[in-house]
Amino acid sequence: MSSLFLFLTVVQALITILLVVVILIQKSEGGGLGVGGSPSGFMSARGAADFMTRMTQVLGGLFVALSIILAALAVKSSTGETVDDSLNRAVPTAPVSAPADPLGKTQPSATPSSAAPAAPLDPLAGAAKK
Repeated sequence: MSSLFLFLTVVQALITILLVVVILIQKSEGGGLGVGGSPSGFMSARGAADFMTRMTQVLGGLFVALSIILAALAVKSSTGETVDDSLNRAVPTAPVSAPADPLGKTQPSATPSSAAPAAPLDPLAGAAKK
C-alpha cells in the first residue's frame, strides 16, 4: 500500500510540473510568458492554441483525479491507528509557597486586633452593599 502511495505521489508531482509548464507556455492576451513564434512552425497558431487548451484540460483533470485518489488512500491507511501519545508527560507542579518580598523587608506576622479590617480587593464590592 505504501509503494502505491509513493508511486502516485511521484506521478502527481510530474503532472504538476507538466501542468505548470503547459500553462506558462500558452500565449496570454497580455503577452505574458507566452512563447510567440511564426505561423510556419510545426503547428499553426490556431492549432497550437487548441492543443495547449486541450492539454491543460487533460492535465488538470488528471491532477484533480490523482488528488482525490491520494486523499482516499491516505485516509484508508490512517484509520484504525491510535494517536501517538508518547510525548505526553505529566508536568510536576511546583509547591505553593508565600511570594518572595522583592524589597527584602519583613512584614509583621500578626496584626493587632484593634487594627481596622483589610479593605476588600474588589472596589465595587462595597458599592454593591450600599
